[in-house]
Amino acid sequence: KVNGSGGRPVDLFFRGVTEFGSIWASVGAAFMIFRLGRRREALDALGAASAMWALGQALKRIVLRPRPYVALERLRLLIREPRGTTWPSSHPAVLLTFVSVATRDLGAPPAGKAGIVALAGVVGLSRVYLGVHFPADVAGGLLLGRGVADLWSSFVSPSVLRRLPDVSAPLQ
Repeated sequence: KVNGSGGRPVDLFFRGVTEFGSIWASVGAAFMIFRLGRRREALDALGAASAMWALGQALKRIVLRPRPYVALERLRLLIREPRGTTWPSSHPAVLLTFVSVATRDLGAPPAGKAGIVALAGVVGLSRVYLGVHFPADVAGGLLLGRGVADLWSSFVSPSVLRRLPDVSAPLQ
């Protein structure tokens, strides 16, 4: 076997950490940021992550590459079978987009940004370990995620956020 050789503790770790890259994790994180009174930042990061998710789903319909557990007989699927094809890996792409925009908007210090961004790399590694992506899928997802975050912050954030009402007070 090629993947899943780390034993049960490593399998469980990667099964858990991979979920940080789901669009639903971005929704949850945005909700927490929203509840802390940083509504514009929450909506901005969630908008960027949603755009990345939609782009990733569209690209999967164009790049019809089979998943590793289908293409390679020595690979095992270690999580529930995902839908769609393999390129790009949406989990690290969505996570990197979300955290890049959120940390930028929130003014996170460089060390904090680096730690949070590193999580996207670990999520990418989990996707390979779990047998659902090739390394090139993850690399493509990370590059797309960073590109979408940069484009979003440069062009969408300034115009959209300027139009949102100032709602900086925490919810009661």
